[in-house]
Amino acid sequence: MKQTNQTQVTEFLLLGLSADPYTQQLLFILFLGIYLITVLRNLLLMSLVQVDSLLHTPMYFFLYNSLADLCFSTNIIPQALVHLLYRKKVIPFTCAAQLLLFLIFGCTTCALLVVMSYDQYVAICNPLHYPSIMTWKVCVQLAAGSWTSGILVSVVDTTFTLRLPYRGSNSIAYFFCEAPALLILASTATRTSEMAIFVIGVMILLILVSLILVSYGCIIVTVVRMKSATGRLKAFTTCGSRIVVILFYRSAIVTYMTPKSSKEQEKLASMFYAMVTPMLNPLITYSLRNKDVKGALRKVATRNFPCRLKNFH
Repeated sequence: MKQTNQTQVTEFLLLGLSADPYTQQLLFILFLGIYLITVLRNLLLMSLVQVDSLLHTPMYFFLYNSLADLCFSTNIIPQALVHLLYRKKVIPFTCAAQLLLFLIFGCTTCALLVVMSYDQYVAICNPLHYPSIMTWKVCVQLAAGSWTSGILVSVVDTTFTLRLPYRGSNSIAYFFCEAPALLILASTATRTSEMAIFVIGVMILLILVSLILVSYGCIIVTVVRMKSATGRLKAFTTCGSRIVVILFYRSAIVTYMTPKSSKEQEKLASMFYAMVTPMLNPLITYSLRNKDVKGALRKVATRNFPCRLKNFH
C-alpha cells in the first residue's frame, strides 16, 4: 500500500510465518490438515450430541458449545490458507472484525472451560446433589454468562487496541490480526492500551486458570479417597486428559502477559492456541473418545450403514 508517515492506515499487510515459498507450501498442507480435522471433529461431536438423547446432559450441553472452538479456527485458518497461496497478503480494516471475533471466541472458550471444570467438580465431589445443582436453568445461565462475558471483555480489549492512530508502517509480523502485533504499529504511546490488555489478561487467564486448578485439586482429593479402583481410574483419566486446557492458557499467557517475549516465541504460542488446541479439544478435552460418545457414534453408524457393519462383524 502506498502511503506516507502521515497517512492513516486503511489496510494491513500480514507477513505470515515465513517468506520462503517452500516453507509456505508445507505450512499450507499443515494448516489445511489441521483445519479439516478441527471441522470434522467438532461437527461430529455436535451432531452426536444433537441426535442422541443419552447425550442430552449438562456435560454434553457444555460440550455442544464447542462451536466456539470451530468458529475460533474458522476466523483465522481460512484466511491464513489464502495468504499462503498468494503473494499479496493484504487484509483490509476488516482486521478489526477478525480481532474482535478472535477475542470473543477465545474468551468464551476460556470461560466455558471453567464451567466444564465446575460441572466435573460437582459430578465427582457432590454426585448426590448433582441433579439439583446442575439444572437446565443453571446450565443455560452458565453458558449464556460465558458468551456474554466473552463478548464484553472482547469489546473492551478491541476498543483499547483500535482507538490508537495507525500511521506509517502497515506490516504485521503475524499470520492474523492480534492485539500485541497491532500495538507495535501504533503511531502514539501504547502504555494505557497495554496496561488494559494486561489487566484483562489477568482477569481472563490467571483467575480462570486458578479456578480450574482449584476445581481439579478438589476432584483429585476426592478421587484419592475413593474405595473403588475403577472409579479412581475413570476419574483420573477424565481429569488427566482435561488438564491439557492448561496448555491453552499457557500459550495465551506467553502472548498477552509477557511483553518481552520474542516474536518467534509469540508466533509459536499463537499458532498453538489458534490452531492446535481447537483441533485437540474434541479428542482430549471434549471426550470424543469416551464411552458415551463411542456408543452414540456406534448407534449412528449402525442406523446408517447396517449391512456393512453386519458384514464387518
